[in-house]
Amino acid sequence: MNLDLTWRLLKGGGRKGLLGVWLTLGAVAVSTALLLFAVAANLAFDARAERGAWRNPVPVAKDAAAKDAVAIEASRFDYVRDRAITVVDLAALRPDAAPPPGLPRFPRPGETWLSPALAELARELPPAELGDRYPRPAGVLGDEALVYPGELVAVVGHAPDASAMTAERSDDWIMGKPPVRVASLAGTPSEDAEAYKVLAVIASVLMVVPLLVFGGAAARLTVARRDRRLAALRLVGATPGQVVRMTVAEAVLVALAGALVGAVAFALAVPLLTRIEIQGGAWFAGDLFPGLAVLAGVLVAVPLLVGLSAVAGLRRVVVSPLGVAKRETPPGMRFVRVLALLAVLAAFPMLTQGTSVAIVAVALGLAFLCLNLAGPWVVGLIGRITAGTARGPARLLAGRRLVDDPRSAWRTVSGVALTGFVAGFLGLLSPGAFAGDDGPPQLRVLAPAGQAEQVAGQARERLAAAKVPAVVTVVKRTVVAAPSGPLDAAAMDRARTALAGLVPGRTPTTEADERGFGDQLLADVRVGTIVVLSVSFLVAIASAGITAASSVLDRRQTYGLLRLAGTPLEVLDRARRAETLIPLGVMGGGAILVGAFCAMPFMIGGVSVAGVVTLVVCVVLGFAGVIGAGALSRPLLRSVTADPAPRPD
Repeated sequence: MNLDLTWRLLKGGGRKGLLGVWLTLGAVAVSTALLLFAVAANLAFDARAERGAWRNPVPVAKDAAAKDAVAIEASRFDYVRDRAITVVDLAALRPDAAPPPGLPRFPRPGETWLSPALAELARELPPAELGDRYPRPAGVLGDEALVYPGELVAVVGHAPDASAMTAERSDDWIMGKPPVRVASLAGTPSEDAEAYKVLAVIASVLMVVPLLVFGGAAARLTVARRDRRLAALRLVGATPGQVVRMTVAEAVLVALAGALVGAVAFALAVPLLTRIEIQGGAWFAGDLFPGLAVLAGVLVAVPLLVGLSAVAGLRRVVVSPLGVAKRETPPGMRFVRVLALLAVLAAFPMLTQGTSVAIVAVALGLAFLCLNLAGPWVVGLIGRITAGTARGPARLLAGRRLVDDPRSAWRTVSGVALTGFVAGFLGLLSPGAFAGDDGPPQLRVLAPAGQAEQVAGQARERLAAAKVPAVVTVVKRTVVAAPSGPLDAAAMDRARTALAGLVPGRTPTTEADERGFGDQLLADVRVGTIVVLSVSFLVAIASAGITAASSVLDRRQTYGLLRLAGTPLEVLDRARRAETLIPLGVMGGGAILVGAFCAMPFMIGGVSVAGVVTLVVCVVLGFAGVIGAGALSRPLLRSVTADPAPRPD
């Protein structure tokens, strides 16, 4: 009976009543699609970390027997065309040693297994530039051995007593891993993989909290129309339980349909999302598809959130339906909302010092939620100030509307305000770039103690044989080869190939190579900033457009009566714009300051120019998006004021 009555009431609302349902469905669809993206991003980084774990060996326990070790493993980085090649050196200690992921068997001494991208590059380039470094290719690695498609990886087999497996290596994990005896090639996620997982969690918080706020607000779209309809049912005898069940039925059914649409939209967008290059390359499509359990959880959680939000807004209808029918102004909100925000901001620097990423994520989430909690109170205060200082009918109408329903006004601007928080937080953290050496590149390799001059002589002979003119010098134990003459990428790669294996276990590198991980991390942080802000802007603009249209539907009778009283349509439209832009200017600026304050504990160095530019672009795009979204609902305003007659709902 409740479902049948709910459907009849929805149809009875006419075309404009069903428009409110479509707006809610659209809001839920956007929230679901972006929520799936945020969840999938974390799962994708986890999948990358697991696939690359075999390159980060775990040594056998010190008290373990020698027979427990099955292999010796080491890793280093080589370079070609300014791209990093991950080289894994392996030596089997037992004939039954399990092969690494992506290999059918353990590599024999002298054999090399190349990733598909590296094998193709070795065929394209002259052997003197790449192929001669890996003279005995035995096969191609499978995808399960790669962190991302197109990754350059080489697995080289050695004998256990080979110099490459016994020589001294760098203990800097950015440059490689020294040889260790391992009980298996399972390994653990590397330090850089863990760093990216932490960044992904923080980015997810910055995306998910606005999405949850937007999803909860979706349940309250056209809330005034629904409140009046349910209040009328209460006045004619409907019980509180019937009202709650009808509300839950309407909200959950619409939300479930929207969640399914959002899931389909996300699935269609996955091929485009795989092209976002982070951590060196693009993504496997399978990494970005969440499992069935995760998908089912989101499809259950989103309608549940919408249903709970809808029920939470029924208190006035259940307690005082007559007050709703008479359109009485609800009680004002308390200043404790602002106190909660101030308390979280005061504690934020202490919460983020020396704590885990989970606590940092919770602290950011609390700051987000308290900002959303304080927003309606501040909007009400802005409304009182606007109405008290109004010098024209448009500003007076805007101010009175803000005072009358600050929650609805906050829902219109909350998306952009929360985006301001994200922009303030990320803008202050947007990195610049590491200072680089502007001089000609020099290949450097650390020679064993007492052998620097001998290694330098071998380097001169190899470079001369490869017809690469170069000046080789010795600085303490470091052999420095500075190629001379015309220097391009091909000449540098010939020099790298000529010097490959010069010192066992070490790769000749330039200064740019050694800071490559830092440059890559900074570039990825910038890409992540763009992705997070793009998601936030999409939420903000969708929120502004949908809630603006919903607000027009909620107040269509009021607008119609004002038009009948002689109020020009232009005055109503100016009042509507002022009702949005005035709180947006105050709350948007305040949210940016709050975000910048929360970013201060994480700052390294000064504020970069890129961060300032990011903030300016955010402000401009935010205001432009809200103004554009509001303009799209002007035809709807004209339509509802053209026919002010009461509707069946």
